[in-house]
Amino acid sequence: MRNFMIIEAPSNLGLKEPRPGVEPGVRFLPEALRRNGFSREAGITQVINVPAPPYTMDIDPDSQIRNADAICAYSQLLAERVCEAVQKDIIPIVIGGDCSILIGTALGLKSTGGSYGLFSMDGHHDYMLPFHSGTAGAAGMGLAIVSGNGHPKLCDIHSLRPYIMEQHIYAYGNRELDEEYVQIIRDSQVHYYDLPSIRARGIQAITTEFLTMMGHSGLDGFWIHLDVDVLDNDVMPCVDSPEEGGLSYLELEETLIPLVNSGYFKGMHITILDPTLDPDNRYTRTFSERLAHLLRPVVEGLTVS
Repeated sequence: MRNFMIIEAPSNLGLKEPRPGVEPGVRFLPEALRRNGFSREAGITQVINVPAPPYTMDIDPDSQIRNADAICAYSQLLAERVCEAVQKDIIPIVIGGDCSILIGTALGLKSTGGSYGLFSMDGHHDYMLPFHSGTAGAAGMGLAIVSGNGHPKLCDIHSLRPYIMEQHIYAYGNRELDEEYVQIIRDSQVHYYDLPSIRARGIQAITTEFLTMMGHSGLDGFWIHLDVDVLDNDVMPCVDSPEEGGLSYLELEETLIPLVNSGYFKGMHITILDPTLDPDNRYTRTFSERLAHLLRPVVEGLTVS
């Protein structure tokens, strides 16, 4: 039986305001999942909270990234909790928050002294530098930052750049298929599978390839980044940058099951679900129920198929 814990990371620092004077509502996701009984249904009893700094729209003049200093400070706090858990062989399920929490979780893994892979499930590839971004938001730069690309304020905290090597990252699910946008990540060493290539290659083939890479690379484990906008907009519209199409829940589960059952699985985080965009709780409740149902057998030490 493997030990799990929930780390609540309600940071919205990596996003711009959806409307003037309105904070991004992703910071309410931990609270929303508590109301829906996620930890109870998943069978996870240990829950801690890492409070986030106040939100601002400030753009750091050195890095040209919004809230860079606050994200740096918060990433170190989150990294301490992730590092402590992984070193104790506890699997953290980190509830965000926006995608900038990837910086803290990846920093936490690197701080253990080990080498890790990343399976990044996202409706965007998030491999951008500030001059590519129209928002200056770190949420859209996560893969670039954790692989050591960009200003050292975020990508070289404690001189640990890169937190995860590009060749150990799988970017899975992008469906923003503008040629210029896609070329940025194609020019990297990241293993890139957009939605059309997932459908063409097959989910099982890709997850098997990733787990095989883990073994061949001699890594200590891997982390899952789950941005809920990887899901089809019809079943998960409560996100900041919706795109048509996406994975079904069955495809999400087909992807996650072999990963979370792997002995290499060290943790995951969940981002971008904005409960303020779901006033009747319909989409949040379904997501909470389905993810808890998927995780519970793993928490209890059973094999899911």
